[in-house]
Amino acid sequence: MGDNINIGKVLDREGFKYNFTCSTSTATASDTSAQDGVIKEQDRLLPIANVGRIMKQTLPPNAKISKEAKETMQECVSEFISFVTGEASDKCHKEKRKTVNGDDICWALATLGFDDYAEPLKRYLHKYRELEGERATQNKSNTYENNIANI
Repeated sequence: MGDNINIGKVLDREGFKYNFTCSTSTATASDTSAQDGVIKEQDRLLPIANVGRIMKQTLPPNAKISKEAKETMQECVSEFISFVTGEASDKCHKEKRKTVNGDDICWALATLGFDDYAEPLKRYLHKYRELEGERATQNKSNTYENNIANI
Protein backbone atom coordinates (compact mmCIF):
# COMPACT_ATOMS: atom_id res chain seq x y z
CA MET A 1 0.00 0.00 0.00
CA GLY A 2 1.26 3.50 -0.82
CA ASP A 3 3.38 2.29 -3.75
CA ASN A 4 4.06 4.90 -6.40
CA ILE A 5 3.16 4.04 -9.97
CA ASN A 6 4.67 5.90 -12.91
CA ILE A 7 1.78 7.32 -14.94
CA GLY A 8 3.60 9.48 -17.47
CA LYS A 9 6.78 11.17 -18.59
CA VAL A 10 7.17 14.66 -19.99
CA LEU A 11 10.22 16.38 -21.45
CA ASP A 12 10.54 20.07 -20.61
CA ARG A 13 12.15 22.69 -22.82
CA GLU A 14 15.63 21.84 -21.56
CA GLY A 15 15.13 18.11 -22.19
CA PHE A 16 14.69 17.08 -18.55
CA LYS A 17 12.31 14.19 -17.93
CA TYR A 18 9.55 14.59 -15.38
CA ASN A 19 7.79 11.53 -14.06
CA PHE A 20 4.23 11.85 -12.87
CA THR A 21 3.30 9.27 -10.28
CA CYS A 22 0.15 8.22 -8.52
CA SER A 23 0.16 6.69 -5.07
CA THR A 24 -1.92 3.51 -5.01
CA SER A 25 -3.21 4.45 -1.58
CA THR A 26 -4.92 7.47 -3.16
CA ALA A 27 -5.99 5.76 -6.38
CA THR A 28 -9.73 5.43 -6.93
CA ALA A 29 -11.84 2.90 -8.77
CA SER A 30 -11.85 5.19 -11.85
CA ASP A 31 -8.07 4.88 -12.21
CA THR A 32 -7.75 1.14 -11.78
CA SER A 33 -5.81 1.08 -15.03
CA ALA A 34 -3.18 3.27 -13.29
CA GLN A 35 -2.67 0.47 -10.79
CA ASP A 36 -1.50 -1.70 -13.68
CA GLY A 37 0.92 1.04 -14.73
CA VAL A 38 -1.18 1.83 -17.82
CA ILE A 39 -3.52 4.76 -18.28
CA LYS A 40 -6.37 4.48 -20.73
CA GLU A 41 -6.24 6.98 -23.60
CA GLN A 42 -9.62 8.50 -22.69
CA ASP A 43 -8.46 9.11 -19.11
CA ARG A 44 -5.30 10.88 -20.25
CA LEU A 45 -6.79 13.16 -22.91
CA LEU A 46 -9.40 15.90 -22.90
CA PRO A 47 -12.66 14.87 -24.58
CA ILE A 48 -12.24 15.28 -28.34
CA ALA A 49 -15.74 16.75 -28.73
CA ASN A 50 -14.81 19.61 -26.39
CA VAL A 51 -11.51 20.19 -28.20
CA GLY A 52 -13.32 20.24 -31.55
CA ARG A 53 -15.94 22.66 -30.23
CA ILE A 54 -13.27 25.09 -29.01
CA MET A 55 -11.39 24.82 -32.31
CA LYS A 56 -14.58 25.49 -34.25
CA GLN A 57 -15.32 28.67 -32.25
CA THR A 58 -12.17 30.34 -33.58
CA LEU A 59 -12.67 29.39 -37.24
CA PRO A 60 -15.06 30.80 -39.85
CA PRO A 61 -18.49 29.09 -39.83
CA ASN A 62 -17.88 27.24 -43.12
CA ALA A 63 -14.46 25.86 -42.06
CA LYS A 64 -14.07 22.15 -41.60
CA ILE A 65 -11.69 20.41 -39.18
CA SER A 66 -10.28 16.99 -39.95
CA LYS A 67 -10.36 14.20 -37.40
CA GLU A 68 -6.57 14.12 -37.53
CA ALA A 69 -6.39 17.86 -36.69
CA LYS A 70 -8.72 17.39 -33.71
CA GLU A 71 -6.71 14.41 -32.45
CA THR A 72 -3.43 16.30 -32.83
CA MET A 73 -4.79 19.30 -30.94
CA GLN A 74 -6.26 16.96 -28.30
CA GLU A 75 -2.79 15.48 -27.71
CA CYS A 76 -1.13 18.90 -27.58
CA VAL A 77 -3.52 20.57 -25.15
CA SER A 78 -3.63 17.52 -22.90
CA GLU A 79 0.16 17.41 -22.78
CA PHE A 80 0.35 21.17 -22.16
CA ILE A 81 -2.10 20.92 -19.26
CA SER A 82 -0.16 18.00 -17.77
CA PHE A 83 3.11 19.89 -18.12
CA VAL A 84 1.84 23.06 -16.40
CA THR A 85 -0.05 21.13 -13.74
CA GLY A 86 3.01 19.01 -13.00
CA GLU A 87 5.09 22.14 -12.38
CA ALA A 88 2.39 23.58 -10.10
CA SER A 89 2.10 20.25 -8.30
CA ASP A 90 5.86 20.15 -7.68
CA LYS A 91 5.64 23.61 -6.11
CA CYS A 92 2.80 22.49 -3.83
CA HIS A 93 4.70 19.35 -2.88
CA LYS A 94 7.78 21.38 -1.92
CA GLU A 95 5.54 23.67 0.16
CA LYS A 96 3.90 20.61 1.76
CA ARG A 97 0.46 21.51 0.39
CA LYS A 98 -1.99 19.03 -1.10
CA THR A 99 -4.17 21.38 -3.15
CA VAL A 100 -3.13 23.05 -6.39
CA ASN A 101 -4.91 26.40 -6.79
CA GLY A 102 -5.22 29.00 -9.55
CA ASP A 103 -2.27 31.01 -8.24
CA ASP A 104 -0.10 27.90 -8.51
CA ILE A 105 -1.11 27.47 -12.16
CA CYS A 106 -0.31 31.14 -12.89
CA TRP A 107 3.07 30.71 -11.17
CA ALA A 108 3.80 27.57 -13.19
CA LEU A 109 2.92 29.26 -16.47
CA ALA A 110 5.27 32.15 -15.68
CA THR A 111 8.03 29.81 -14.48
CA LEU A 112 7.82 27.74 -17.65
CA GLY A 113 8.08 30.87 -19.82
CA PHE A 114 4.41 31.24 -20.75
CA ASP A 115 4.14 34.84 -19.52
CA ASP A 116 1.76 35.67 -22.36
CA TYR A 117 -0.71 33.24 -20.77
CA ALA A 118 0.10 33.85 -17.10
CA GLU A 119 -0.84 37.55 -17.02
CA PRO A 120 -4.30 37.23 -18.63
CA LEU A 121 -5.00 34.20 -16.44
CA LYS A 122 -4.09 36.20 -13.31
CA ARG A 123 -6.53 38.94 -14.37
CA TYR A 124 -9.24 36.36 -15.07
CA LEU A 125 -8.65 34.66 -11.73
CA HIS A 126 -8.87 38.00 -9.90
CA LYS A 127 -12.19 38.88 -11.61
CA TYR A 128 -13.53 35.38 -10.99
CA ARG A 129 -12.75 35.63 -7.28
CA GLU A 130 -14.38 39.06 -7.10
CA LEU A 131 -17.56 37.73 -8.70
CA GLU A 132 -17.59 34.68 -6.44
CA GLY A 133 -17.23 36.96 -3.40
CA GLU A 134 -20.11 39.13 -4.60
CA ARG A 135 -22.23 36.04 -5.25
CA ALA A 136 -21.52 34.67 -1.77
CA THR A 137 -22.37 38.02 -0.18
CA GLN A 138 -25.59 38.20 -2.20
CA ASN A 139 -26.58 34.65 -1.19
CA LYS A 140 -25.97 35.42 2.49
CA SER A 141 -28.10 38.54 2.16
CA ASN A 142 -30.92 36.62 0.44
CA THR A 143 -30.79 33.88 3.09
CA TYR A 144 -30.96 36.47 5.86
CA GLU A 145 -33.92 38.24 4.18
CA ASN A 146 -35.74 34.92 3.69
CA ASN A 147 -35.19 34.01 7.35
CA ILE A 148 -36.58 37.39 8.45
CA ALA A 149 -39.61 36.98 6.16
CA ASN A 150 -40.32 33.52 7.63
CA ILE A 151 -40.41 34.82 11.20
